[in-house]
Amino acid sequence: MSDQLILGTRKGLFQLQKKSRRWQITNVSFEGVAITMVLADASRKAIYAAAGHGHFGVKMQKSTDGGASWTEIESPAYPPLPEGAEPDKCPMRGIEIPRRLDMVWAMEFASPSDTAGDALWLGSLPGGLFRSGDGGASWQFNQTLWDEPDRKKWMGGGYDYPGIHSVCVDPRDERKVTLGISCGGIWKTDDAGANWALHGQGLRADYMPPDQAEDVATQDAHRLVQCPGQPEHAWIQHHNGIFKSSDTGSTWTEVHEAGPSVFGFAVAVHPTDGQAAWFVPAKKDEYRVPVDGKFVVTRTRDAGATFDVLTDGLPQENAYDIVFRHALDVDNTGQQLAVGSTTGSLWTTENAGDSWSTISANLPPIYCLRFLK
Repeated sequence: MSDQLILGTRKGLFQLQKKSRRWQITNVSFEGVAITMVLADASRKAIYAAAGHGHFGVKMQKSTDGGASWTEIESPAYPPLPEGAEPDKCPMRGIEIPRRLDMVWAMEFASPSDTAGDALWLGSLPGGLFRSGDGGASWQFNQTLWDEPDRKKWMGGGYDYPGIHSVCVDPRDERKVTLGISCGGIWKTDDAGANWALHGQGLRADYMPPDQAEDVATQDAHRLVQCPGQPEHAWIQHHNGIFKSSDTGSTWTEVHEAGPSVFGFAVAVHPTDGQAAWFVPAKKDEYRVPVDGKFVVTRTRDAGATFDVLTDGLPQENAYDIVFRHALDVDNTGQQLAVGSTTGSLWTTENAGDSWSTISANLPPIYCLRFLK
């Protein structure tokens, strides 16, 4: 099992290590700064962090010594609006979509064979995709995706602007990448981003007019994950429910029953069994709190046919913890998971969720977390 965990929070980056079966905070970096995304892997030399400095914008940081020291690297930049072109507007809110990096919402290593960790994908608000081949020293804006006509349908969901929050690199072929966009659906490339195709048959959006509910370009996929050991299997925690794919995200089947609710933001898939996944349910829309004040994790081991509601060690009354998209992770064993909440609580399990231990209830709101696998 992994013995290292890294958290991005509203007030800094926290590194934890498991010693004698107990998790301990071993390092805190960027105290007081919002860390919206982290990227780390035990087999790679580099750790990356995206820091949101409010008025001063996004600053990218990189460590090559396990987080002991950090170096600021280049931040991705949107190309300027061409002369004479009309600015894009969100079709839902009618507001102008700026050409600036508002937030880093996804970072993934672009190549399984790149042990240095220099090849990266980065997804952002307001919907731009970037790639770096030199460890963040420079970034290339993916103009092809930006120029797709269906991008004009993308709109904000929880944020004012659309954003790319999920980047899934196929371990069988790194040229094949699948994106999850809120609200912009599922996009796939087979040639490392030179061309893109919109997918998502079977998804639905109740917030759209009935005749547009199945428009694949306006789907609010809260989080998309792909099973590393069985890449044909993928899961979506969608605004309108849970969806499962067995053809690498091209078509989707809805799961209608999953414990207290099918609404939520986070999903984690088992590393070798694509039929198994975990979710954190909540009341939707204007509520966004656990159902009946009970914080639970749900688990399926049969592709969504049945679900276990996991409660042991989790608060079962007066709980108002919400879990953001990237604050649930599973390690390479499929047995150890971590989940962090907006109220600064952090729990882990070593038996696939049958029982949980509280690591802390006093952290800042947790935006994202990862095991070093």
